[in-house]
Amino acid sequence: MGRWVRWVTLLLCLAALSVGALPAADEEGNQDESLESKTLSAEDQVKDHSTGTRVVAGQIFLESGKSDSQSENEESFHSQEEEKENSLEELNSLEMSNLLNKDLEEAEVQSPVLTAIGGTADGEPCHFPFLFMEKEYAECTADGREDGRLWCATTYDYKKDQKWGFCESEEQSNKRRQMQEAEDVYQIGMKILNESSKKAQKKVAYQYLLKAADMNHTKAMEKVSYALLFGDYLKQNIQSSKELFEKLTEEGSPKGQMALGFLYASGLGVNSSQAKALVYYTFGALGGNLIAHMILGYRYWAGIGVLQSCESALTHYRLVANHVASDISLTGGTVVQRIRLADEVENPGMASGMLEEDLIQYYQFLAEKGDVQAQVGLGQLHLHGGRGVEQNHQRAFEYFNQAANAGNSHAMAFLGKMYSEGSDVVPQSNETALQYFKKAADMGNPVGQSGLGMAYLYGRGVPVNYELALKYFQKAAEQGWVDGQLQLGSMYYNGIGVKKDYKQALKYFNLASQGGHILAFYNLAQMHATGTGVMRSCHTAVELFKNVCERGRWSERLMTAYNSYKDGDSNSAVVQYLLLAEQGYEVAQSNAAFILDQKEASIVGENETYPRALLHWNRAASQGYTVARIKLGDYHFYGFGTDVDYETAFIHYRLASEQQHSAQAMFNLGYMHEKGLGIKQDIHLAKRFYDMAAEASPDAQVPVFLALCKLGVIYSLQYIREINIREVFSHIDMDQLLGPEWDLYLMTIIALLLGTIIAYRQRQHQAIPRAAGLRPAVPQQEPPPEHQPPQ
Repeated sequence: MGRWVRWVTLLLCLAALSVGALPAADEEGNQDESLESKTLSAEDQVKDHSTGTRVVAGQIFLESGKSDSQSENEESFHSQEEEKENSLEELNSLEMSNLLNKDLEEAEVQSPVLTAIGGTADGEPCHFPFLFMEKEYAECTADGREDGRLWCATTYDYKKDQKWGFCESEEQSNKRRQMQEAEDVYQIGMKILNESSKKAQKKVAYQYLLKAADMNHTKAMEKVSYALLFGDYLKQNIQSSKELFEKLTEEGSPKGQMALGFLYASGLGVNSSQAKALVYYTFGALGGNLIAHMILGYRYWAGIGVLQSCESALTHYRLVANHVASDISLTGGTVVQRIRLADEVENPGMASGMLEEDLIQYYQFLAEKGDVQAQVGLGQLHLHGGRGVEQNHQRAFEYFNQAANAGNSHAMAFLGKMYSEGSDVVPQSNETALQYFKKAADMGNPVGQSGLGMAYLYGRGVPVNYELALKYFQKAAEQGWVDGQLQLGSMYYNGIGVKKDYKQALKYFNLASQGGHILAFYNLAQMHATGTGVMRSCHTAVELFKNVCERGRWSERLMTAYNSYKDGDSNSAVVQYLLLAEQGYEVAQSNAAFILDQKEASIVGENETYPRALLHWNRAASQGYTVARIKLGDYHFYGFGTDVDYETAFIHYRLASEQQHSAQAMFNLGYMHEKGLGIKQDIHLAKRFYDMAAEASPDAQVPVFLALCKLGVIYSLQYIREINIREVFSHIDMDQLLGPEWDLYLMTIIALLLGTIIAYRQRQHQAIPRAAGLRPAVPQQEPPPEHQPPQ
């Protein structure tokens, strides 16, 4: 254990040094498009960025730690430096060319000399270029050989001198050919995977990837290991995936390191160890894995396995947010569908946000019949994806085209967006985009106005004109269009076309964030992180950056996990939710806890389900989910996964009552006050909480009424128990109350009652014989539905 602590300490120090050197500004490295992970190259992590601010697609990129006052002081400095930079520009370009030539010369001198192996010139240096079959070769070649081994000539003219040798040993040659074969198989698999949407074809693709992985192809091993972990198109096998992750980790794969950290964190296939998880997460982050950075950001933010540190969380989250923000296009990112399994079960009629297949077909029928609103709606669904509809630019373009031909301005504006952005379906064309934007803007459409503003801001198809850009953004913002608000905020922030005004920038970014624009959250996060235009707030900045990070492409796995659960594959669903839970997704934490709570995941031992569910309910509750907070109270009340602790249960119920005004929590508090569980018994407080529950939710009125009736009976019995009846009667003077002859009155009343009863019974006996022969047959009535006997 001590050794692991030392390792963790060493790794955290290295991480602090490395992450501290990471840039806070924009990162533009190559991104891995896979859902499992994104990885930064080492060059991207350490490269310097220019100071100051700039706007790219509505994004603000700031140098870390630069405040408002610093920016103003630097303006004068930069203006003084401009003249120096201009005067030195020509000299610098000359020096750079000289340095470049010098570097090339040194590179030529330092380039390794290949030595021929075997052949007719063993040990002699290869000669480049050399002439073979009337063709010059500047590198080793396999031409002229059937075995594919690389060779070179040691003199210029091979035909004349016949001097040659191999460039590699036989072992190296076999290994190279094997890796080339593996690469070819991998490319075939990836081509099928990317070009097909059918499940059967994807399964075929993974068979190719499986074959390439068996040949030690690193990328294929990464794909296959995640497929085995999640059960994506391959049978789920956590033990096999673990072995592949260990192999990848030995090779230094950041994806493998991150995944192995996840296995140790969640205890899947291995004994749970938060220390080992932290080590592997740190290695993955140092290797540039974005998901590892996101996990570490959440751990530092929530204090899971590490000391809570807002600044460390900010560093990790900002790095990931830079990449997510740079990946956002004009058409926006995909829609993140957050569906809670607990809400679906407890409120079956509650809309989950998913569109039923019948409803989609109905809209398609309306669109085919020429319903313009249906065409625009389906176009937007297919453009962004979500609500059970897959992203499909081809169908989006067709629907928008139909609606635009019918004169719909919204469809024209979205066609302009598609042409401006460009895709495999729609070729990029600023001219065509401009035509559609102008048509839509002339009809007063805010999307078209915003698009036209973007054209004038960046000079797409028209000369740059900041005044016109500002004018169109203002028109779009006045109509509440988020893109217009975002771009207007960017112009005020950077002082483009207007005087720099951080308050106005903050106002428009806030408006755009209310509409859910990712880049608005990103810009607000940057302003709060650097204290630009607002008081610096690390906590606010982290929450905003976390929101941006959760909109990354890996969020698509939320829907994949949901579909797996709906298909009855709870094991696959719970593993996917657990990984997303590690990344800090509250909905994934609650869904993972729900599946464990229902004991639907067989990969988790029965004795471990409740403790693990308790852990994730706790994490979800700390992020403000009411149901999770109530579940924590239930677990401590009944002793699920922990000891029975009424006091802790009471605390959780009280938090849910005070912070989220939960009727269920109020009812539970009433019950605990009634019974005196975890708190002193108090019937008056119990009634108060019952009344509050009834006011908070109409659904609670019936159970509250029954509870109050029961409480009334208990209160009456308690009152009667507390008073002494004999003592009460001893204090009553009947002579004074009813008079001196009260006993005669009482006897008379009793005699009258007795006579009435006797007369009534005699009349009943006389009526029965007379009516016996005249009684009609009465059909047997069916009991009420709720009391009907089973058929």
